[in-house]
Amino acid sequence: MVEIDFARVNIIVTGRVQGVFFRASALEQAQSYGIKGWVQNLPDSSLEIEAEGPRYALEEFIKWCKHGPPDAFIKEVFIRWGKYQNEFTTFRICG
Repeated sequence: MVEIDFARVNIIVTGRVQGVFFRASALEQAQSYGIKGWVQNLPDSSLEIEAEGPRYALEEFIKWCKHGPPDAFIKEVFIRWGKYQNEFTTFRICG
């Protein structure tokens, strides 16, 4: 039996990420990957995601974050891996 490696990741995305449906698109992507957590706009016009799930799914989600929805322009994506805490029951948009 294969054991699934669960993880947690904090993602900061900079560039043109607000006003381009990034949060709604991230919600759809997270749900398709079975990822739980949240996404929110930050005051400096960047975006933050806190997510948990299977590490392979989080890695695919990060790949998506590097280009985002069609109208987004991604400057940088900052990743911090953490220990899985099983904190979330769903993925949601904050703020």
